[in-house]
This record gives sequence, C-alpha cells and structure tokens, in this order.
Amino acid sequence: MKALVTGGAGFLGSHLCDLLLSKDYEVICVDNLITGNMQNIAHIKADRFSYINHNVTKPLYLEEEIDFLFHLASPASPIDYLDLPIQTLKVGALGTHNMLGLAKEKGARFLLASTSEIYGDPLVNPQSEEYWGNVNSVGPRGVYDEAKRFAEAITMAYHRNHKLDTRIVRIFNTYGSRMRLDDGRVVPNFIGQALRGEDLTVYGDGSQTRSFCYVSDEVEGIYRLMMSDYTLPVNIGNPEEHTILEFAKIILKVTGSNSKITFKELPVDDPKQRRPDITKARKLLGWEPVVSLEYGLEETIKYFRRILRK
Repeated sequence: MKALVTGGAGFLGSHLCDLLLSKDYEVICVDNLITGNMQNIAHIKADRFSYINHNVTKPLYLEEEIDFLFHLASPASPIDYLDLPIQTLKVGALGTHNMLGLAKEKGARFLLASTSEIYGDPLVNPQSEEYWGNVNSVGPRGVYDEAKRFAEAITMAYHRNHKLDTRIVRIFNTYGSRMRLDDGRVVPNFIGQALRGEDLTVYGDGSQTRSFCYVSDEVEGIYRLMMSDYTLPVNIGNPEEHTILEFAKIILKVTGSNSKITFKELPVDDPKQRRPDITKARKLLGWEPVVSLEYGLEETIKYFRRILRK
C-alpha cells in the first residue's frame, strides 16, 4: 500500500510518516517547508520513503498510484498562522481542494486533518463532534478556524457529490518531539522557558484549560480513523483537562526549574476551554490515549534539552 502525507516534514506529519513506514507502507512526503523541517525526516532511510518539495495550493501531478492521502499541510500554531494568514487560508481552501482532486483522480481514500480550533471559544465543555462551535470569523484567529471549517465543508462536498471515500479528524492539543521551540504553543513555550531559566509566561489568569495528547497516541488515532469506515468528523485528543496555571507548575516540577510564573494579557479570542469528548473514538475506533502526561513530558523535555545543547 502507498500513502501520501502532505505536511509530512512537520511535527505531526513526520511522526505519521514513521508510523506508516513501521506498518510497511510506501510513503510519499509532500512539504514546502514553510513550517516543516527536513531535520524531522532526516532519520528516515527506508527505500519505501520519498520526499517532494511542493506547495499544495498548486496542483500536484503524480505518475504513481496512491491508496491513502493524509492531508496535514497547514500552519498549526498561533505564531505561524497569525504571521502567515493568507497562506493559512489558501492551504485550507486551495490546498484541500487540490488534494481532494488528487485523491479523486487516484481513487485514494482521503483524510483531512482538521482541528479543535473549529470549536472556537466553546460554550460547552467537553466538546463533542455535534457541537457547531463559537468562532469569530473576523478575528485574528479566524484565518485558521475558518480555513479548517471550509476544509471540512469541501471534504464532505466531495464525499457526497463525487462519492470520494473521506475521513475527518479533529486534532486536539498534541505535543512531543520535533515541535519547534519557537512554535508559540504552550508546551514548547513553557518547556523552553523553564530550561533556559526564564519566567514562564501565563496569559490571562491561567484559568483557561487545555487537554494534552502525546504525539504517538495522536498518530495512532489518526491511522485508526483512516482505516475505519466512518466518514463524519471524529475528535482525537486526550480528555484529561488542566488549567494553564496548573500546567505551568507541572512543567516547573518536571524540569526542576527555579523559574517564576509571570502573567500577561490574554490574546484576542483565546479559547477558555479545550477538552475533547472522545466517546466516538472509543466506540468506533477502539482508541483512547495510553501515554501518561508524566511520561510524555519527560520524553518531550529530553528532546528539547538536546535541541538547546545544539
């Protein structure tokens, strides 16, 4: 079997490439390296792996056949999509359209990597797949939220109109090795600050919540969804909820840092709560996270220590 992974040189995409290779797939990695990094796939020596430098907002022409197309390409951290708003919208719209067209041409099953951000600043907790969200379409975060909401809509349109075999995964906060220290997300922010002896920056009063899923659990859930026969969106994330202030204290403890915690103003439209309802994932995929926060953080901190030493 042959799988194509867009965004395959990114944090999550590179781990998905590893998982597919471990299952004896041939893997084509497509990435234009706007936020991805060749170092994330430099360890892959398999003959069954190939890399194409390509921006998916332009059509991709392949001679070979593919069986599965995992569309992960997109800026995914606030720093990136606020710095690259037009590119983020284009990859959600044009990029998804082009990859759906490629999957249709090849008769491949298509999986869209959507996001918990489609729920916006949710008014319900936890968030189930039936919740339609609370999104500010004209706010600064709207470029990412609406790009993914459009991507879900066009994916379902291809499924209904062209009978394309599609899947949609809504990814919740994921962490692990190969994240960038300047990613802007809370895990690399806190770990980087703690290891450098800097104050940990908490926005607002720290009462907002997040749920953190280790990367190996996340890619396993994505793979199981692709191999299932379920075509509507499925949440893949860890339902264990922590306040940001609580999480900052956990990072200080695990790193052994003497850093202090400082507070800054909460960014516009920053979600107050983020916790997945994973009832569907448990029932339909037999999936739930198995990696503890303690173990996941230890592995992630080891990775960032190596990066900082370099």
